Amino acid sequence: MIPSAQQALALHEKYGSNDRIVSHCQACAKISKALSERAVQRGLPVNEEAAVAGALLHDIGRSQTQTVAHGYVGAGILEKEGVDPVVVEIVRRHVGAGISPEEAAALGFPPGDYIPRTLEQKMVGFADKMLDGDKARPFEEEVKRFVKKGHDVQRLRRLKEDVDAAVGADAEKLVLSGNSS
Repeated sequence: MIPSAQQALALHEKYGSNDRIVSHCQACAKISKALSERAVQRGLPVNEEAAVAGALLHDIGRSQTQTVAHGYVGAGILEKEGVDPVVVEIVRRHVGAGISPEEAAALGFPPGDYIPRTLEQKMVGFADKMLDGDKARPFEEEVKRFVKKGHDVQRLRRLKEDVDAAVGADAEKLVLSGNSS
């Protein structure tokens, strides 16, 4: 099942997500919806319903842990709840700009590839990176954070490039101008 907005909020409540997490997820869903709508208008096969549900639920794992593991923890919660695997994978792969199998092993994650591959996964990951809490911010702020933490900046830039290509515009400008729809 792909959860509706109401069902997603009920899952957040069931697992004890705080208001800050829910507000952030709602902001991420708004951006993801607008980006996926633009991609569909351009003729790309994007599952808007899954993108929105994935965005609404992407940080449900933060109800259990505040670590980088929240993506796969959230995916586990959603698998247990019978959520559609497309949405589960959005949640699993949204962390950072993705986590390679080698990085996952070094972090002690279950074996796997945590890099966003589908447009839905990329759009939710990008939308997440464009937010500080529930407020949009310049993409370069996230780049600086990646540099400071020693994360893969090129992977982050590729994520943005893929979303730009899908929406046929500079996705950052669309988000910051409020014209992402």
